[in-house]
Amino acid sequence: MNWDEIQGKWNQMKGTVREKWGKLTDDDLERIAGNKDKLVGVLQERYGWEKERAQREYDTWLSEFERLGRRGAA
Repeated sequence: MNWDEIQGKWNQMKGTVREKWGKLTDDDLERIAGNKDKLVGVLQERYGWEKERAQREYDTWLSEFERLGRRGAA
């Protein structure tokens, strides 16, 4: 699954994102609105991570998501 697919299904994906990163608020999820760069930025803000760490966390999450075949799961 590429980011375009996630962006297109963002409303369905919010639950999965929230499950992974519980510090994200509903406002954060609305602000992200399916934008990968905004997600990485919000992860930096909420968790105090450097950009590289936030990007790695995102990459790992996406790989796990694809591996488990959780496409569209919320």
